Amino acid sequence: MIELWTSLDTFEKILWGVAGASSLVFIIQSVLTFTGMDAHDGTGAELHGSEGDASPFQLFSFRNMINFLLGFGWAGISLYNHIDSRSLLIFLSILGGLVMVALVMLIFFYMSRLSENGNIYTSDSVGKTGIVYVPISGNKSHAGKIQITINGATREYDALTEGDALKTGDPVIVLSVIEGNLLLVRKLD
Repeated sequence: MIELWTSLDTFEKILWGVAGASSLVFIIQSVLTFTGMDAHDGTGAELHGSEGDASPFQLFSFRNMINFLLGFGWAGISLYNHIDSRSLLIFLSILGGLVMVALVMLIFFYMSRLSENGNIYTSDSVGKTGIVYVPISGNKSHAGKIQITINGATREYDALTEGDALKTGDPVIVLSVIEGNLLLVRKLD
């Protein structure tokens, strides 16, 4: 192993050093990311802006610097024995680093689109049908309760009706949100 290292020229040793160190940091970052331990708590080493303007897709960040060095180092090592011109090799290595940054940013962009916030808002209930759970007095005099299913989740809301009183089990449709979690409903025919 030592003979192999001593047979390399200085530029090739630099490429191996960059590729090895950046690979190690990349693996650590990946493990921390996928175990949820990379949360930004103000101790991160971001290279631009203040904490308040942080975005997951910053161009100049520590993560992207590691991604660039990873692509640069491994592209340089891969092409070292195939390209005679040192300047062309450096150019293609830089291009490899930029491609690596772009690929990782694309991966994280598409992964972020896979998430859902899971929130259900009262306004999502308008137009949905449900069942009276607690009887509702007529003419908006006393609220009862209804159960409706929104996005696969059953929810219970307070409800009023402008028509006749509704009894438990009557099917209803939500007309509007009066305020907060109070809905205006009417009986389905």
